[in-house]
Amino acid sequence: MITVRRASERGAFNFGWLDTRHTFSFGRYFDERWTGFGALRVLNEDRVRPGRGFDTHGHRDMEIVSIVLSGAIEHRDSLGTHGVIRPGEVQRMSAGRGVLHSEHNASRSEPAHFLQIWIDPSERGIDPSYEQRAFPPEQRRNRLRVLVAPSDEAAKAGTLSIHQDARVLSAALEPGASVRHDLGSMRRAWLHVVSGRVRLEGNELEAGDGAGIENEGSIEISGASPSEVLVIDLPNPG
Repeated sequence: MITVRRASERGAFNFGWLDTRHTFSFGRYFDERWTGFGALRVLNEDRVRPGRGFDTHGHRDMEIVSIVLSGAIEHRDSLGTHGVIRPGEVQRMSAGRGVLHSEHNASRSEPAHFLQIWIDPSERGIDPSYEQRAFPPEQRRNRLRVLVAPSDEAAKAGTLSIHQDARVLSAALEPGASVRHDLGSMRRAWLHVVSGRVRLEGNELEAGDGAGIENEGSIEISGASPSEVLVIDLPNPG
């Protein structure tokens, strides 16, 4: 079963310094039909004005993955981490038993555009931790590249690690190119179209659109234009 979630249906807020879209209930936005998708709790698309950002705030017991699409995001946290995330780089922060952090547009002149993904961890109260890694574009050209994987797979696969049986994959598709992802009977997935237009098993999807995928042995994603997609592979609840 494939359930399409159109970009125009997402929660939308413009605070001046922040233009944000929420695929699932978050902050001021609540939709009882869309409170998450299994272990996937949040998928926000944020555009931040130059020099602005999210001041220091706290999180607990959440795996937070940030993917910068354009511009740059400056990160600071209570672990002593300080760095800048740029396009092609991915950040993973495990909040664990508690962490304070801030995220700001690193530029005083250019806007920043990024995705933030929250996934429930498989265990609570762990030590907070942080990782950042670059993934060259050629690794994702017309193929699905795993960006984030469970900790027991991450080192061998050259990915960021996550404390959950979940994987975040990315592909950059040329028109007419296709990728296939096998789920099996015990998995579900969320597809997010980052840019362009794609076809998912007969469904036409555009930038910002998403789709929940359940009880499908595998899926095929085809580029209808130059496009980029994320696939978040998750365990079935229960």
